[in-house]
This record gives sequence, structure tokens and C-alpha cells, in this order.
Amino acid sequence: MNAMLDAFWRSVAYCLHPKVIGLSLLPLLLVIGLIVGLGYFYMDPALAAVQELLESSDLLNQLWSWLESIGAGKLKTVLVPLIVIALATPVIVVASLLVVATLMTPMIVRLVTQRRFPALERTGGASYLVSVFWGLGASLTALVLLVLSMPLWFVPPLVLVLPPLIWGWLTYRVLAFDALADHATAEERHTLMRRHRWWLLGMGIFTGYLGAAPSLVWSVGFVAVALAPVLVPLSIWLYTLIFAFSSLWFTHYCLAALQQLRLEQAATLAQESLPVADVLELP
Repeated sequence: MNAMLDAFWRSVAYCLHPKVIGLSLLPLLLVIGLIVGLGYFYMDPALAAVQELLESSDLLNQLWSWLESIGAGKLKTVLVPLIVIALATPVIVVASLLVVATLMTPMIVRLVTQRRFPALERTGGASYLVSVFWGLGASLTALVLLVLSMPLWFVPPLVLVLPPLIWGWLTYRVLAFDALADHATAEERHTLMRRHRWWLLGMGIFTGYLGAAPSLVWSVGFVAVALAPVLVPLSIWLYTLIFAFSSLWFTHYCLAALQQLRLEQAATLAQESLPVADVLELP
């Protein structure tokens, strides 16, 4: 617990570092560029497709007629872009996570290493390509689990438990691996992820719940459509900043655990290398 809290407060302090703030803005610019490009080429077709889908339902047409009778006919024009935004938001979140994992995490690991663990040996246990495939495999597994668990979301308590649990598992698998990729051997990485599995999962679940905070910027309701040009970049920046904090937290925790593991291994080797006579004389 002390190690986890120590890593937590160190990560909060590092989030105020100008370099970390700058790193959080880099994925924002990349993702905004992607959104602008996709919006320019695909926004109108997406709006038209949703509009056509809504108009093809007899039940919804009856609902629109009733809304028009009570003076709320303009709700339909607001609902269409809101649906498109709601469908695009998960894609934005996943894109932000992948950008953070591939761009920010290596930079954050280097920053933490230089400032706190300059003497920690780098073994180069996993290449960049291995890290990418590990992240893609974990992401695919998490998406499959999310789809399979969707029927259980209709049970009120489970909808508050299953998605954060799955996202927490994904966060811990991706960020813990990336934090240890450059410094730990495969054996050390497996040992640490097994020994600290429950602490890492708890950290992942906490950051999973924390990652839901940016969605509060959409709580203004239908006004969110008009404010979308402001709210979308704001929510993306909050997502990337939270992911940066998560990466810092896992990096501090995992590298400290790796350092402790190597100290334990060195002590064990030193004990085993002592002559038998010296061991017998030890108090």
C-alpha cells in the first residue's frame, strides 16, 4: 500500500512538470487533426446516415410527430449530431489511449528514469514492436470481453462494475508492460506482474473510473452540440492528461518494484556466495 501511495503522489507532482503538460498536448494535437480530417470527409455522410436511419423507423416517426405537436419538433435536428458525437466518443477514447501508449509512455519512462532511477540497468527486455503487439492483443481481448459482457450491463449493479473492471485490466496490462519494457527482462516482468497483480489491477480500476471524469463535460445536455468544437478538444485533453497520470503512476510503481526485486536478488546471490564456514558463523 505504501509503495502504491508513494507512486501516486509522485505522479500527481510530475503532472505539474512542464514537460508532462507538453506531452499531454502532443497527442491532443494529433487526435484533433485526425478528428478534423475525418469530420471534413465523413461528417456529412455520417449525419445523413443517422438521419435516414431515424426516418426509416415508423415508431420514431410517430415520436417525431408527437414532439412536433407539443412544440419540440426541433429536437430531432439536435439529436442527429448528438448521436454521431456519442458514437464517435469511444473511438476518440481508444485513439487517445493508443496514442498515449505508443508516444507518451516511452517519454514518461525516460523522464522518470532520469529523475528518480538513473542507476537502474536497462536490459532491453522487449522491443517496440513487441510492446505494440502486446497492447493490440490486450485491447482486442478487452473489446471482446466488453461485447460479451454487454447483456449483463442491464443488471444495475453490474454496469458499474464490469466495464471499469475490464478497462482496469486493460490499463494495467498495457501500462505495466510499457513501464517495464526497457528495463526488465521477460522473467523479471512476469515475476513483477504476477507478484503485484492485484495492486496493479486496483490501480487500473481506479484510473478506469478516473477516466470517466472527462465525460462530465457533456453533462450540459443538448447545449453540448453547440459547444462541441470546445468540448471535444477539452475532453480529449482531459483524457490524455489522465492517461499521462496513469502512465506516471504505473512507471513509478513498476520501476520501484523492479529496483526492489533486483536488490532482493542481489542479496540472495550474495548470501549464496558466502563460504559455508562464514554462513555458520553468522549470528
